[in-house]
Amino acid sequence: MTIDRPGPTERRLRRSLARAGTELGFGVQLASLAALCYWGFRTGDGLALRLLLGLGVPAAARAVWDVFLAERRAKVELPLAARLALKLVLLGAAAVALYAAGPATLAAVFAALVVFSLVLDFANG
Repeated sequence: MTIDRPGPTERRLRRSLARAGTELGFGVQLASLAALCYWGFRTGDGLALRLLLGLGVPAAARAVWDVFLAERRAKVELPLAARLALKLVLLGAAAVALYAAGPATLAAVFAALVVFSLVLDFANG
C-alpha cells in the first residue's frame, strides 16, 4: 500500500498560490475602498453629501470588514461560507458602485478580479 503525499514542488506551488491569493485579496480590498470613494464623490449633490458618501460609505465598508473579515484579528469569527458571502456582498457592491459611477470597462475588470480573488480564497480555505 502506498500513500501519495505532495512532494516539495507541489507544496511550494500551494504556498505560492496561497500567497498570491492573499496579495490579490488585499489589492481588491483596497481597490473596493477606492471604488466606493469614487462613487460617493461622483454621486452626491452638494459638497456635504459628496463628503458623506465619498468618505462615509468606504469607512462603513472598512468597519464591517474589520469586524467580520480581517485576517487573524476579526472580532466575530464566521464560517468559510459566510465569510465568502459577505466578501461577495461588500466587493460586489463596490463593483456595482464603480459601474454606476461611469467606467463600465473598469468595473467589469474589477468584478472579474473579485471573482478570481474569491475563488482563490475558497481554494485556500
